[in-house]
Amino acid sequence: MGRDRYRILDPKAPHFLTCIIVQWLPLFTQPANVQILFDSIAFLQRERGLVLYGYVIMENHCHLLAQAPDLSQALASFKSFTAHRMVERLAERRSPVLDLLAWHKSRHKTDREHQVWQEGSHPEQVEGEAMLRQKLEYIHNNPVARGYVDDPLHWRYSSARNYAGQAGLIEVTIAW
Repeated sequence: MGRDRYRILDPKAPHFLTCIIVQWLPLFTQPANVQILFDSIAFLQRERGLVLYGYVIMENHCHLLAQAPDLSQALASFKSFTAHRMVERLAERRSPVLDLLAWHKSRHKTDREHQVWQEGSHPEQVEGEAMLRQKLEYIHNNPVARGYVDDPLHWRYSSARNYAGQAGLIEVTIAW
């Protein structure tokens, strides 16, 4: 079966995506790095037709439930832009994390000095409303399962608030 399980076969269908920082480094403990993700998502929503159904941003990874006219390209753009901006930000602050991002860079990545994201995003095509609800529940309960909060609504970087009718930090489409 190979890697077919983790490919975007229908680029217009919603997918559950997982993006992980190399070596699970906790880059998203810094709100400025989270804002870089939000800025990229907002741009893709405005300019590339990205529809975001749900998200959670943890300290070292994020889950997205999204679709776009060309989801593969949107995801590549997301990872490229966010990596570039986070490296710039870390360089401005002379952060020692840059050394880790350089050390853990895959050898075949000769076009860059640092690697922020692990390769791939393990996309899973969402097959119907029941699966969409299951993935949203998983996303929203991720911080609860990790023991960070007791209620999904208490996690700042999640779409749980959007689904509860509260103001979220980024636009989410809750009607499918």
